Amino acid sequence: MGSLDLRFSIWVIFLCCFSLSRDVVEASHEVFLNLQSFQPITVSQNHRTGFHFQPPKNWINDPNGPMYYNGIYHLFYQYNPKGAVWGNIEWAHSVSTDLINWSPVEPAIYPSEKFDINGCWSGSATILPGNKPVILYTGVDQSNRQVQNAAIPKNLADPYLKEWIKPSYNPVILPDKDINASSFRDPTTAWQGPDGQWRVVIGSKTGKEGTAILYKSKDFIHWEKAQHYLHSSKETGMWECPDIYPVSGGGRRDGLDTLVVGKGVKHVFKVSLDDTKLDYYTIGQYQHDTDQYVPDRESVDNKAGLRYDHGKFYASKTFYDAGKKRRVLWGWMNESDTVPNDIAKGWAGLQSIPRMVWLDKNERQLVQWPVDEVESLRDRKVKLFNKVLVKGEPLQIKGLTAEQADVDVEFEIESLEKAEAFDPSWTDPQILCSHKGVEVEGVIGPFGLKVLASKGLEEYTAIFFRVFKAKQDHVVLMCSDQSRSSKELDIDKTTYGGFVDVNMVDRRISLRSLIDHSVVESFGGGGRTCITTRVYPTMDVEDQANLYVFNKGSETVKISKLKAWSMKKAEIA
Repeated sequence: MGSLDLRFSIWVIFLCCFSLSRDVVEASHEVFLNLQSFQPITVSQNHRTGFHFQPPKNWINDPNGPMYYNGIYHLFYQYNPKGAVWGNIEWAHSVSTDLINWSPVEPAIYPSEKFDINGCWSGSATILPGNKPVILYTGVDQSNRQVQNAAIPKNLADPYLKEWIKPSYNPVILPDKDINASSFRDPTTAWQGPDGQWRVVIGSKTGKEGTAILYKSKDFIHWEKAQHYLHSSKETGMWECPDIYPVSGGGRRDGLDTLVVGKGVKHVFKVSLDDTKLDYYTIGQYQHDTDQYVPDRESVDNKAGLRYDHGKFYASKTFYDAGKKRRVLWGWMNESDTVPNDIAKGWAGLQSIPRMVWLDKNERQLVQWPVDEVESLRDRKVKLFNKVLVKGEPLQIKGLTAEQADVDVEFEIESLEKAEAFDPSWTDPQILCSHKGVEVEGVIGPFGLKVLASKGLEEYTAIFFRVFKAKQDHVVLMCSDQSRSSKELDIDKTTYGGFVDVNMVDRRISLRSLIDHSVVESFGGGGRTCITTRVYPTMDVEDQANLYVFNKGSETVKISKLKAWSMKKAEIA
């Protein structure tokens, strides 16, 4: 069957089945019952990535239980072994020695018992005293309740921990009468308090109030609900994939194990909001004497708060890398494509490049940066210094494979004096970016990169900055405009945006973009603002993509330095 015929047939099936899509236990994904086991006839390689993690075929979503154990990195993830839409979920498992090249092993957890027969959903890994890892995960039981279960390695001598067993004492945590049993999921990595008891947090909601329910245990088997929530926030809806972890103050990049508390230590509390499909976090303090988390006064504690990423990045999870003393962040990148297209190509979803994460010197936000190991894939290099960008004439960067590249550029603005005034009502950077897209000329900006571009610039994705003058200082806006990313008309082309909390005294701003066929991960201001996009160019793909640097503002902008590399393909089986 031809590709167009196949897509048409799938679309007919999709329309017929849509009315059945929600007749299941509440989940955070569209559920297409008749499509979840639709095996691909062939798997399309078009738009598949070269160095981002994704299995050879089928659907993936949340990263689960990432950990470093005896010199090996483990990544578990939600996976449908039978199709390219959400369903039949199990914990697939891959291992690595460098976080970049990955080998699959047997699925770690799959529906098999009455306490998880209807689903093995997200969770976390904790390493107990004696160097014994244990997984806590959400199972959907025979009554369609979300319950929390444990799994342990069958053989600790196996370096890859290929087999996991479910102890007979499962489930370890059940929803009581005060908890909505269909909104009770995604246990965190556990930590031990000064009293020796273990703590774990589970995401939930009460009405429209997002809640993080805290449980305690002396033996990691018998758990009791704490008197108070760890934290809650009104009008935020269901909290999925909560995460709480300590960070060092003073701008230090060293990571901290989950149980660390004390002077000079702050905490990050992150939730994935089911209502918005975005990850938000606050900076604050975990008070171990009361077992409650309190955000700093200036840390906004609602949907308008800080984000890991302003684009396609959800259900994220961190872990402490004891080998390199750092905290590492993973996030799931969903497709912007349609469900019929996903089924036709035979795959959907991928994981972000793992990111190091630490607290900025200003202690108001986090900084994120790709792990150093990604640089091992760098190949051909292009360098450029002190190049003035003429308004309206994009500069093509030649000499590299532009559809699979790592680009790091620093811009210098000649003068900030004529910057446009910033309107205080511009509180939503995404809306501002959609109003002031890449083709809207300004004073200082837009300037930045046009990536995955066709030769005549009929198609491209633009990542760029604009600089405005506020009453006290300057406001830097970072945008990712994918409105011209593809000639396809039936895909999501949302423009994303975020403000960059940087000091413009030296009139410089940096941008790093990891470009990988259908994903662009961008880090602005040294990683203070991140935007990830999923795009599907249809012109000049397969070794014909182009890369440009541009300036459409009236003020002169200079490339003070640019370094770009073609990227080799990672070994991911």
